[in-house]
Amino acid sequence: MQKYLLNEDTEFITLGQLLKELGIIPTGGAAKWFLAENPVKIDGEFDDRRGRKLYRSMTIEIEEGLVIEIN
Repeated sequence: MQKYLLNEDTEFITLGQLLKELGIIPTGGAAKWFLAENPVKIDGEFDDRRGRKLYRSMTIEIEEGLVIEIN
């Protein structure tokens, strides 16, 4: 499991921003296309909204075996 440390001043990060910061997509605009082709689970439920807000203690599963925990 990979951990992502959320900035202390920030309450949340969007799914599109997270994908970009982790280097999974090259730009924020690519999130729409990535999410259309790759199933993503947030706390065990499928979600394809690039603007989905991710808060501390949430778990994101991307592709085969890539699991990210927001801290």
